[in-house]
Amino acid sequence: MTIRTRLGRTPWQAFVVAATAALLAVLLPPGGVAQAAPGASGESRPVYSYDRAIRESVWVDTRIDGDSDGRTDRVAVDIVRPREPAQQGRRIPVIMDASPYYSCCGRGNESQKKTYGADGRPVQFPLFYDNYFVPRGYATVLVDLAGTNHSDGCVDVGGRSDVQSAKAVVDWLAGRARGYDAPTGGKRVAADWSNGRTGMIGKSYDGTVANGVAATGVPNLKTIVPIGAISSWYDYYFSQGAPLYDSGPEWLSDYVESPAARTRCAAVQKQLVDGAPRTGDWTDLWDARDYVKDARKVKASVFVVHGMQDLNVRTKHFGQWWDALAKNGVERKIWLSRTGHVDPFDFRRTDWVPALHRWFDHYLMGYENGVDRAPMADIERAPGEWSMDRVWPAPGTAARTTLRPGKGEQPGVGVLGTKPAPPGATETFTDDPKLSETDWAAHADQPTAAKAAFSTAPLAAPLRLSGSGKVTVTATPSTATAHLSAVLVDLGPATVRDYAGEGEGITTLDRRTCWGASRDGDSACFKETAPDTEKVRQTVFSRGWADLGTYADPHKGRPLTPGKPYTITVDLAATDHVVPAGHRLALIVGGTDAGLIDPPSTRPTLALDLSRTKAELPLTGATRALSGTPKATHTEAGPLAGLDAPRPGRPVPDAR
Repeated sequence: MTIRTRLGRTPWQAFVVAATAALLAVLLPPGGVAQAAPGASGESRPVYSYDRAIRESVWVDTRIDGDSDGRTDRVAVDIVRPREPAQQGRRIPVIMDASPYYSCCGRGNESQKKTYGADGRPVQFPLFYDNYFVPRGYATVLVDLAGTNHSDGCVDVGGRSDVQSAKAVVDWLAGRARGYDAPTGGKRVAADWSNGRTGMIGKSYDGTVANGVAATGVPNLKTIVPIGAISSWYDYYFSQGAPLYDSGPEWLSDYVESPAARTRCAAVQKQLVDGAPRTGDWTDLWDARDYVKDARKVKASVFVVHGMQDLNVRTKHFGQWWDALAKNGVERKIWLSRTGHVDPFDFRRTDWVPALHRWFDHYLMGYENGVDRAPMADIERAPGEWSMDRVWPAPGTAARTTLRPGKGEQPGVGVLGTKPAPPGATETFTDDPKLSETDWAAHADQPTAAKAAFSTAPLAAPLRLSGSGKVTVTATPSTATAHLSAVLVDLGPATVRDYAGEGEGITTLDRRTCWGASRDGDSACFKETAPDTEKVRQTVFSRGWADLGTYADPHKGRPLTPGKPYTITVDLAATDHVVPAGHRLALIVGGTDAGLIDPPSTRPTLALDLSRTKAELPLTGATRALSGTPKATHTEAGPLAGLDAPRPGRPVPDAR
């Protein structure tokens, strides 16, 4: 019997790989690019000592004075890098995570924070990046954003200070910025161990900063991996004028800033308050925090990861970013899960680590491993079940399918098909700020006062929505203010991830698995997870919200005239969902989506002009799926006994 190692090689093959690595370490010339010797699969191998790795801190000059103290701010940069390449004068690439959360809140499912030894050197690096990649010939660099942890300056929530905090470090790694061995004064430190090739990664705020840095077009940033990341900060706090949270960016700034920064950054806090009024109007502050408009500058490849039920950083963020990158020919890949705001390490770990490894090996090490020719999209279809697409969105969805609502046999229970409603057809509802999209969906087949629902007949074949849609509504309000919500619903039984649960679709287990090397104070072993599922009768899978007062200008609201009709197009957030044959597709239009948008100052009744209302959706399979005649259905029972639809709670107003 042939004995094989865990990686599938015989002991003799493993010896050859190790010997080859040692030989290359001797033969590579000083100043050459260090690459851990590739194995048979063409990937970097763990040939360097993690326990002996160099751990150090450097303070990089951002070249801006965010706190107006008369000197430019320095950000703290904690580094772990293999010692062997440094001893031989060889240079290595960098994996960087710039975050405001390293001291206040922690990173990852176990909320790990940075720790330091008595000598001030970094000990624990949150997450697995250092444990796994340092032995493979990468440096791991964790940056405290300005105003957080050990950094100088102020947090400005996605603005110039945040972005420059990380961009300056990319520049320093490429020899274009100054670093020091102390927060003030100190000696100059050069990153002479870096080959200048940097990849940024991070979830939420961290990934948002990666988007922002890439949008500057900074040289030497070769790839970014934004996970559940923001692409435009306006769209984090508002949706077409409708406020998504009852607190502004100043709350988040105060939440993550170090105690010292809170006392010196009052002026920046005031700018955040003054520049982000709760009116929902677009201001210069939001323009400076819109990375989508600068997607044309992106030179890095982009690996996007997002939860399709993320109600914190909603899916509009990845959708508009992805579309803008596509227009500019950026190399890109995407993973879409059915979780909420969850890292792929915690919903698909055994596939994520090798996928990320191949990605970094190609874009940072230069290995021709085929990752750039692999399928573009991995999409979770059911809990733990994934499909792959050659391109995304699905081919054919650029030409959107138009679906139109029509009257049914009961008030508020209509049909959805391709035939326009006759002139004069209307449906009326009254905003009820206590009800949410899940309440509406659970009663889609019942006449209720707070929504208007329209559904197809049972589908003759599966119907796939892939990408971003939009709903155009003509509505007549009874008051001077009104909010609108539009949601798409899969009406049919399914087992889904409980994205509204505490784990947003995952359950954390007690057992651990290890990913890389460990040392005292920094373990490579992390708690395993499992899908947290529930059975439902209906699933909301795409949503959009707007203040009707933005009908004429999406950047500025205005008072409405009661009794006057207004037409507005509501953007639906990007997703990828298959409505199975036998299920029905529903469009629901309502007012306040409780827990997700704030109510208007009044409680309006709105009359929908059905002949001037339509949904334009990126569908495939529509002709076959909608081959039957749409027919209104009605059931008295509502949700099946014992089965409740996911009910999203109000997300915490931060971007963790």
